[in-house]
Amino acid sequence: MIRASLRSPVRAPFSRAILALSGSLLAAAILSGCTETKPSKPSFYDSMARPDAAVDQQSAASMLSLYRKNNGLGALTPDPQLTAIAKSQAVAMARAGSVNASLGAEQKLSARMASIGEPDTTAVENVSGGYRTLAEAFSGWRESPKHNAVMLDKNGTRFGLATAYSSSAKHKVFWSLIVAAPKP
Repeated sequence: MIRASLRSPVRAPFSRAILALSGSLLAAAILSGCTETKPSKPSFYDSMARPDAAVDQQSAASMLSLYRKNNGLGALTPDPQLTAIAKSQAVAMARAGSVNASLGAEQKLSARMASIGEPDTTAVENVSGGYRTLAEAFSGWRESPKHNAVMLDKNGTRFGLATAYSSSAKHKVFWSLIVAAPKP
């Protein structure tokens, strides 16, 4: 009768090597857990409820463009001039503590578009208050037919998005999103 030994000279060094490697990998995994930092959250979850907050325009462009693509429309690109007039709208609402400030003559979208030399450019706007993050604002706008129509404006190729914070206002964070056709 032939018996196989579990301690064959060929298997023992191999088994010890596997055990040593496993132990090393386990130790490395444990140590890496001690020094590894958690991945940062996406910027569309950043709170805008502070005076120095600014929307990440590239993150907003990605979010809006993907949504538009899923609805058969072209991408939007950030436009600094549109962002500037969106900021003026958000600041006006924050100062007044109400989205109704957007109804003032100087805050009408047509007047602000004229102020950047584009009086005849097709543009639409969302204004709102209360959303703390871009993700919240986007979700709220998507669920509102009028706000959703702005994000899905068929003429849109560029956008400006801004917020303003008011510690004394009920809604705290005020938003303006402008979607515009190409420059003439």
